[in-house]
Amino acid sequence: MSLPHHADVVIIGGGCVGASVAYHLAQRGVKNILLEREKFLGMGSTRAAAGGVRYQFSTRVNVQLSIYSLDIIQHFAELFGISAAYKPIGYLFLLSNENHARAFKQNLGLQQSLGVDARWVSVEDIARLAPRVNLDGIIGGTFGARDGLADPNSITDGFARAAARFGARIETETAVTNISRDARGIAAVTTTRGEIATRTVVCCAGAWSAEIGKMLGVEIPIVPLRRQFFITDPIPHIPRDHPFTIEFSTSFYFHPDGDALVVGMSNHAETPGYKFAVDENFRAQTLAHALTRVPALADARIAHEIVGLYEATPDAHPILSGVKNAPGFFIAAGFSGHGFMHSPATGKVMSEIILDGRSKTIDVSMLDYDRFAERRLIVEGNVV
Repeated sequence: MSLPHHADVVIIGGGCVGASVAYHLAQRGVKNILLEREKFLGMGSTRAAAGGVRYQFSTRVNVQLSIYSLDIIQHFAELFGISAAYKPIGYLFLLSNENHARAFKQNLGLQQSLGVDARWVSVEDIARLAPRVNLDGIIGGTFGARDGLADPNSITDGFARAAARFGARIETETAVTNISRDARGIAAVTTTRGEIATRTVVCCAGAWSAEIGKMLGVEIPIVPLRRQFFITDPIPHIPRDHPFTIEFSTSFYFHPDGDALVVGMSNHAETPGYKFAVDENFRAQTLAHALTRVPALADARIAHEIVGLYEATPDAHPILSGVKNAPGFFIAAGFSGHGFMHSPATGKVMSEIILDGRSKTIDVSMLDYDRFAERRLIVEGNVV
């Protein structure tokens, strides 16, 4: 089937965020088309998401995005006919210094004021929640009982199918090569399969968003950062309902994946770039540290390794807004590791920004594109 000659809105990027935006716009009667360059949806950062969903953030807007999104995720099967495989195993943050402890206690106050079920846990509490973890050097932590896991692919598929039912076009193997504009603003999107006239473009291209911005002369401050994790063979000593556990000072984390474990750690020395090969030196560092915290991993074998990209902004918050010097161009990207978990809310707020001029469901005005030039950054502290 050929591409349409015109669309009310063109969405660039077929991950969970793009699919959510397509659904929420189509639900309101907008004739939109989603363009994905790969053969299947969700082949970018969505494919490599570790599956965590949590309320435990340090800024009000991120907690609010989580509250809205996790409500959708928990009821996804009822709403979209596809299970999101939500598992409320909880997120357990392990803290090893007083500065982090003070910050997390302050964050708990914010989270609890918004109705989040999260609490401070002592070392004794942690030993009961995570008996296989070596707690040397740990002074306490936080635990969110309703945090947990969900399936990024199911959520992407659910949004895309629902968008199509409302009339959206979902086109794969269609790469965007140019965006043109005229005196009024956005005029057309050129692809490898032809041109689509449109007055509105939404960039949901994640770690590739800066490349899309260049087509319009718009500098988008999003850089790609490699992240990698591995999945072990089955480990009988770790229960399937073990909390998603994160040692905050190092970013080492693990969580169950059936009878196996997902194990990873962020490389804070990583440099920007589209890197998809496993960093073997950092894998060795991750394994060495993992064995100190989870001795049960000594008998484990790596079954799979996954490499993906964080779409990092200077303040670890997304851009959810239009761009004043490019009328009709909107950005929903830069989530810095939490795009999948916030995709339900993102589609909702972006549909409101595009159609109503502002988001009424959640105030995301502080996440505008201009905040970087105007130095209004709002730093998220709970980045893994």
